[in-house]
Amino acid sequence: MTIPLPNLPPLLFDTPWLLVLVIVLPLLVWWLRRQRQVRRTERLARYASMAALTRLMVSQDAEATRRTVRLMAVGALLGVALAGPRWGLARGPMSSRGIDMAIAIDASLSMLAQDERPSRLERVKQEVRRLRAMSPADRVALIAFAGRSYILTPLTADDGALELFLDNLDPSVVGQAGSALSRAIRQGSELLMASDGDADRALVLLSDGESFDSVEDIESAASEAGSKGISVVTVGFGTPNGATIPVREGTIVREKRDDEGQIVVTRYSPDLLAKAAEAAHGTFIPAEASDKAARIRGALRSLRTARRTVDTREDHVARFLWFVVPALILLAWDSWRLVRRGGTGRRRPEIPGIVLAGFLGSCAKAPDPAALFAEGNVPAALRAYREMVAQGDTTMQTAYNLGTTLIAVDSLSEASERLETVRRGADGEVRFRARFNAGLAALILGRQPGNPEGEQRLADARAAYRALLTDRPGYADAKWNYELALRKTPPPSGGGGGGGGGGGNDQQNEQQQPQGQGGLDQKQAEALLNSAAREERDVQGRKQRQSRVPPGGKDW
Repeated sequence: MTIPLPNLPPLLFDTPWLLVLVIVLPLLVWWLRRQRQVRRTERLARYASMAALTRLMVSQDAEATRRTVRLMAVGALLGVALAGPRWGLARGPMSSRGIDMAIAIDASLSMLAQDERPSRLERVKQEVRRLRAMSPADRVALIAFAGRSYILTPLTADDGALELFLDNLDPSVVGQAGSALSRAIRQGSELLMASDGDADRALVLLSDGESFDSVEDIESAASEAGSKGISVVTVGFGTPNGATIPVREGTIVREKRDDEGQIVVTRYSPDLLAKAAEAAHGTFIPAEASDKAARIRGALRSLRTARRTVDTREDHVARFLWFVVPALILLAWDSWRLVRRGGTGRRRPEIPGIVLAGFLGSCAKAPDPAALFAEGNVPAALRAYREMVAQGDTTMQTAYNLGTTLIAVDSLSEASERLETVRRGADGEVRFRARFNAGLAALILGRQPGNPEGEQRLADARAAYRALLTDRPGYADAKWNYELALRKTPPPSGGGGGGGGGGGNDQQNEQQQPQGQGGLDQKQAEALLNSAAREERDVQGRKQRQSRVPPGGKDW
């Protein structure tokens, strides 16, 4: 439920029906207090008349009323907190579990048919976006296929990159016309098997099923995928009656015609998709099914997942603490009032005691090594991390922080060993940053003059950053350091950009910023890499254009 507020951020509640507690809890408190007062009056009435009691006893009505109001306010505050208030937008890391999934999208001309609105291809994109929103911790790879298949992105949790490729996906992305389901299945299987990680793997194939492959070839590819433990889900799009294919020629849109000049009508063909799913012991979702993204998610629900840390989308911030803390303060104040009125030996100050003990306990904690690192006191941070490890802290995050701090004090060999251990044992963001900083340590060692192991260290750095760029192609610091590692003649000093710094248990600090070395700055390095990428795409495009006509002569 969203409550618009003038000139203020909108107010949302996770469970708005619990707002009834804002009224119920104070009324319950008032009723209980009222019952207590009635019973007390009845007990006193056994010993004397009300007139005598009024003369003998000091009136407590005012204090009792104030206490009732305090407790009613506590009930109201807790009622608001239980409803889950949220306002303001923020982004942040989130720990969740997910699988590895390759999504192969049919980008042939037949997917432009508009028997599904606005077109088959656009409906596919909508379902992929919905599927992605249901499982943000999944690592997803995108494959576009027509006459041949083409990897758009490797496995990644980067929503920005996935959205970019989805937006620009059309038949022009895949140069060779036609539809080859078997190639897409094989390429998706190879991509998934080349990935590391403990999560199960899934291949989702979205197509109208109009393929020119042989049934045997498709079943063979799907069977191989199934035998490797990959869960295959095939999803159909289109209608059996079919539709013509609109083809844009400049500003004019015409209907697609075959070699004999006849208008082409493309139809949804479920047979091949069903046979592929059956051969892989997977799931087939027909075009008639509604809510395909939810059905895909349901088919993959039983797969084994791995825990990962992903960046959340911008979301409203939970604010329940804004109401819980005042409620606890009021309770502590109420307890303190009772103790003062009751005198010594009659009541124990439980809540203030707890608050005080917590405060003193927090004061007695050792200095936070992350704070020391951020302040520049690296030797003290290093001692603190070593002490944590000596006292039995075996968490990957502490080991990562120790390794990163060792880089800051130039203990590169030990840093490299510790970060490599973290890379093998951790997952998610910690693993990513450990790999980055292990590459950084290798890069610095490789660029040290006179180092006999320099070439090997540079090779280690290149391997680390290649793996990083496979996961996050747009990571600028990794591009920059990879470019430094590619250079044949190392300059006198080493080190490019820095990754995660020696942070605390809840945050990752950037340790060093990329700096120009030997006259090549970061922008130049990015331009060089982008130029190489464009050249590679041009080469692939020329290869594809050499054989544009698919088997059978059908190019849709």
